[in-house]
Amino acid sequence: MANLYIRYIAFSFFYGSNALKLPLPIKVLLIAIIVFVPAYAVYAWLYSPQTNTEYLFQGAKIRDIELNLVSTGQLEPKRYVEVGAQVSGQVDNIHVEEGDIVKEGDLLVEIDARVFETQVQNSQAALDSKKAQLAQLRAERELAEVRAQRNQNLFKQNAVSQDVVVSSDTNLKVIDTKITASIAQIKADEASLEGDITKLGFAKIFAPISGTVATLPVREGQTLNANQNAPVLLQISDLSVMTLRAEVSEADVQKIKRGMPVYFSTLGDNKTFYHSTVRQVLPTPTVLNDVVLYQVLIDVENPDRTLMDAMTTQVFFVQEQVKGALSVPLAAVKGRARNQFVMLKQGDEVVRTPVKVGIRNRTHIQIIEGLSEGDEVVVGLADGTAMPAAGMRRVPGGQPPSGPPRRRDGF
Repeated sequence: MANLYIRYIAFSFFYGSNALKLPLPIKVLLIAIIVFVPAYAVYAWLYSPQTNTEYLFQGAKIRDIELNLVSTGQLEPKRYVEVGAQVSGQVDNIHVEEGDIVKEGDLLVEIDARVFETQVQNSQAALDSKKAQLAQLRAERELAEVRAQRNQNLFKQNAVSQDVVVSSDTNLKVIDTKITASIAQIKADEASLEGDITKLGFAKIFAPISGTVATLPVREGQTLNANQNAPVLLQISDLSVMTLRAEVSEADVQKIKRGMPVYFSTLGDNKTFYHSTVRQVLPTPTVLNDVVLYQVLIDVENPDRTLMDAMTTQVFFVQEQVKGALSVPLAAVKGRARNQFVMLKQGDEVVRTPVKVGIRNRTHIQIIEGLSEGDEVVVGLADGTAMPAAGMRRVPGGQPPSGPPRRRDGF
């Protein structure tokens, strides 16, 4: 196209209907200026030495590098109990405060027990009455048995009629039936008494587990109504083991596996990291503003109680990790997957050097082959502009070029 364009200009100058009425030498000079000056400018721009280019270098270093997924989550006690009241009444005494550490079996709250004590006394009196009636029936049976035996003997001597014998035997059987019924009533009363005693015991609330009193919503003198549901008196949390609920998007949840290494930091201390593994991925997601999130459960030991309930965390799920890897900044590596390279500093020059890379994170990439520790590579330009990749060339034999890297953009 350029050749045809030059021929068109020359033909127009010499033979066209609009040809300039100038002497031939002047026309030739004008053509030379039009054709060769732009060509020389392009050549000078592409192939002239760039003596003013300044590069930013950074050395290859040994570091731990990992590929991870980042998420957020919230801490909660793995084991906690909301302690409720099973009976109605007024709160007499509260023996703990929020933050207190309690042991299993410690007395926490006492509810007014006078009503339940009265029920126990009534049940006990009714049971004693039934036992007395049973004793009376057994005495009557002994008497009825003696009379029945006497009537049998008299009947053999024809002293009494057969009706008297039958009547005495029947009376003995009736008394036996009453005794059986009385024993059944006593058992029922004993069960009722045991229930009343148990209900009386509910007036004293004991710690079901060892832990820390997390909440205490009731106050002394408050009236509790346990007829429909059990009112919550306090919550005891075992803070020795915490559970982290991390929220992971549906795009990343399939990368999370049971036993996967995890570490996290809290919002208040982002320099301290706690390490653990994934316990479980819950199958049911939560949808928030049309975003599907799955909860991942992570248990972590908390012996010094530094982790607390409802703390916000930043979570890192470790997909891959290499300890002591040779790495460079991510910006230093150029090229496609099978043809990646860096610009290596050699003396006053930079040389395109092929490299074999491994895993990468958001800032660094592992170098498997092609560099040694301490090698300085180009990570950018001093003026902040993008570093041209096409202009970096490798010199045959591994020697640096005679001048700075050339620009060959577009050619």
